Amino acid sequence: MAEIQIKNIAKRFGTYQALHNIDLTISDQEFMVLLGASGCGKSTLLRIIAGLETPSEGEVWIGGRRIDHLPPKDRGIAMVFQNYAVFPHLTVFENIGFGLRMQKMPNDEVTRRVERTAELMHIEQLTGRYSGELSGGQRQRVAVARALAMEPDVILMDEPLSNLDALLRLEMRAELKGVLAESNTTAIYVTHDQVEAMSLADRISVMHEGRIVQAATPVEVYRNPAERFVASFIGNPPMNFLPATPVKGGQWSVAGQMMDGPSANKALEFAIRPEDLKIADSGLTAVAKVVEPLGAHLLVTCAVEGHQFRAVLDSDLVVKPGETLTFAPLADRVRWFDPDTQKAVA
Repeated sequence: MAEIQIKNIAKRFGTYQALHNIDLTISDQEFMVLLGASGCGKSTLLRIIAGLETPSEGEVWIGGRRIDHLPPKDRGIAMVFQNYAVFPHLTVFENIGFGLRMQKMPNDEVTRRVERTAELMHIEQLTGRYSGELSGGQRQRVAVARALAMEPDVILMDEPLSNLDALLRLEMRAELKGVLAESNTTAIYVTHDQVEAMSLADRISVMHEGRIVQAATPVEVYRNPAERFVASFIGNPPMNFLPATPVKGGQWSVAGQMMDGPSANKALEFAIRPEDLKIADSGLTAVAKVVEPLGAHLLVTCAVEGHQFRAVLDSDLVVKPGETLTFAPLADRVRWFDPDTQKAVA
């Protein structure tokens, strides 16, 4: 079992606090993604789990064993870095087997593990080559294979695909998910790329300013963001927000339109995703400002009473800048946020 428990982890660099009392449990064989913008603390948390940083407070447990006081080599962890860290003077075979040799593993066991992980990563035909003869995608496969060959309890990945082009990232995402499921390894993956997070994760921990603001499945994070930050960060384009004024009995005035909503006696924010809007005869009135054809969809940036408002529409529609549009939001996709607490309102 390789359940990970992160208990009350804090990290300070002088007067700057990078992490604030992080509590997170990651199940055995779960693929957890730490998602957030640069500087939110996700890589710092990963480095604390790996033993490359020391927490200012708190504990890290793996498989029921406290490991935050242990050196990295004794934690049962393997790590894949952003820059591959593949040794140029070694062949692919020697790179994959490097950690095993350091552990003085018998030659036949090294060969077995190298051949197995090379096959898993579809690089078995490259084992005799040097890294200078490999593409970026091939080098990244070697880095992942080297980590998996150690048969770790936990594999940590710090933005491992960020140096690859878009097509290679797409291929490697699918490959990684399948390989890690087959290896029965608990994985923690750091990224700022929400598409990567949504496609890979069993659960996503969204981080903001050194805190985890929501940890849930990709669908839950997308459909039911717990905080305004999550709603604005997840989704491309992000959610639309409009001020909402209470009228009476769960009725709200949003851009001059009456809408059903929660019972509250203070102003809230109405939120809807751009793809959850339909052209209708009545609803929110918007003026198209910019029209962007995106192949299968049309992204229309509008103005609604001075607020920027985006809609994702069918590419067959003809929309021109300056045109007035009327949008009906899908009622079950509307979300409401308290502007003071930034929390979602049920």
